Amino acid sequence: MELNISLSPEILFQIGNFPITNTLLWSFVLSSFLILVFVIPASRLKLVPGKFQSFIEMLIEGAYDFVESIIGPGVKARRVFPLVFTMFIFALVANLAVYIPGQAAVTINRGGEAISVFRAVMSDYGMVLIMTLISVIVTQIVAIISAGPWKYLGKFINFRNPLKFFLGVMELIGETAKIVSLSFRLFGNIFAGEVLGAVVLFLAPFFVPLPFLFLGLLTAVVQAFVFAVLTLVFISMASEIETVEE
Repeated sequence: MELNISLSPEILFQIGNFPITNTLLWSFVLSSFLILVFVIPASRLKLVPGKFQSFIEMLIEGAYDFVESIIGPGVKARRVFPLVFTMFIFALVANLAVYIPGQAAVTINRGGEAISVFRAVMSDYGMVLIMTLISVIVTQIVAIISAGPWKYLGKFINFRNPLKFFLGVMELIGETAKIVSLSFRLFGNIFAGEVLGAVVLFLAPFFVPLPFLFLGLLTAVVQAFVFAVLTLVFISMASEIETVEE
């Protein structure tokens, strides 16, 4: 028996020239599931909620209160909440879905090699990078709206004062580093957990992998929470940006 570990997702099939990978397929499945869970019940709300509606309302209300505790109550919280909550729920469900029993056994034969149909979405760096770019771009848009385009640029470019010019360059590097830090943190932890679990299961099946399984579950929850909270903190800081004096 051979253990195959691939850094990049495997291509299952192609639609024209567009490749469909196992992580992309899994992301479609999870997105459809989340739409069923949140969007459809939202159109059928009851005045006296049942258990499922009560659970969803409690989850959303708790998440909204947490967002308000960081960014403050009012318009800002209402605007940023949908993005942050969606990122958290999608990352959380994508991370936890890896632990659904039996999915590793679902494979297809491609080129004489058995390829798993389902793979952890966040172990695909391309998927994580897209989420990170959305987070960083929204943060910059908030900063521009809050400070104005010229004052925002003045945060990075100031030729009148050598010290402020140097600090502006460092600030620009810091904004760029957000892409690396956010994406590598989520991708690295999820991919490493997936590899570690596969290796331990391969070397010592049955009860030995259980501690690693629980550790992976904890990592799945924590990393989804950390990604969403960092996005929230970045947006909060951008909305209160302190620009350099003219």
